[in-house]
Amino acid sequence: MTTSRRLADRKIERFEKNITKRGAVPETTAKKGNQYPVGPILLGFFVFVVIGSSLFQIIRTATSGGMA
Repeated sequence: MTTSRRLADRKIERFEKNITKRGAVPETTAKKGNQYPVGPILLGFFVFVVIGSSLFQIIRTATSGGMA
């Protein structure tokens, strides 16, 4: 076998190994547990702001007689 043929065979072998590995995700990279993407304090603050602003809007609308 010539040198170029051996190199080509080696490249083909590496390519074939790569093909068989595609899509196989190791279990170590998978997420474990039920971690939230945001912290509980930030989530609580967001809920406070949303509910507080909606209550404020309802009170403001009720006191103005429904006319904005």
